[in-house]
Amino acid sequence: MILASDPRVSEVIKWQAPTFVYKGNIASFFPKAKKHVTLMFHQGASIDDPSGLLEGDGDTSRSAKFTSAEDLASKRVALESVIAAWIAHKDG
Repeated sequence: MILASDPRVSEVIKWQAPTFVYKGNIASFFPKAKKHVTLMFHQGASIDDPSGLLEGDGDTSRSAKFTSAEDLASKRVALESVIAAWIAHKDG
């Protein structure tokens, strides 16, 4: 879903996990969770997220959790919006 959101986004393995990149690290899977999938947005605090998909209140990172395929599908528009906001932020 992330790769399909914009052809400029690519995927690499960093920190032993799939990581999505465009002019820097966008987000990495956090592989330790058992009951959900977590994407950690490395600089999520700097991403415009009016949907509220990103959780956390730290100075830098944010996370998004997905509990099922249905949950992911319901959050697709919000996730695509966050990726678009990252690209707009990086393209300045």
